[in-house]
Amino acid sequence: MPSTKPYLLRAIYEWCVDSGFTPYLSVKVNAQTRVPMEFVKDGQIVLNLSTGATRNLVMDNDWVQFSARFGGVSRELQIPLSAVLGIFAKENGEGMGFPPEEITANPDSEPTPPETPKPGKPRLQIVK
Repeated sequence: MPSTKPYLLRAIYEWCVDSGFTPYLSVKVNAQTRVPMEFVKDGQIVLNLSTGATRNLVMDNDWVQFSARFGGVSRELQIPLSAVLGIFAKENGEGMGFPPEEITANPDSEPTPPETPKPGKPRLQIVK
């Protein structure tokens, strides 16, 4: 029987967006989780899932994947649903928490590893 977690996660996300709230995702970081490790505290990270903060957001039945900027650098994030601890609105804290799950590797559901950003020549742009 399929888990209700991905459906509830998508429903709370849509409710946040439709209500004008900022959806935040709480994640327990593990070996399968691809997030900027420099922002992880006590094995957890909270991520802004708003449309202005993410690009190419995909929430399927096994993974949450998107790209986001951290310190001006675009990063690809990949979070197994088993690592998601909750989703909530930043403005009022309303949302849903999920019990921690035992995380097991499933090679069939793992996405390809994210590409490392290629260093380029830095450039400055004047903004008026």
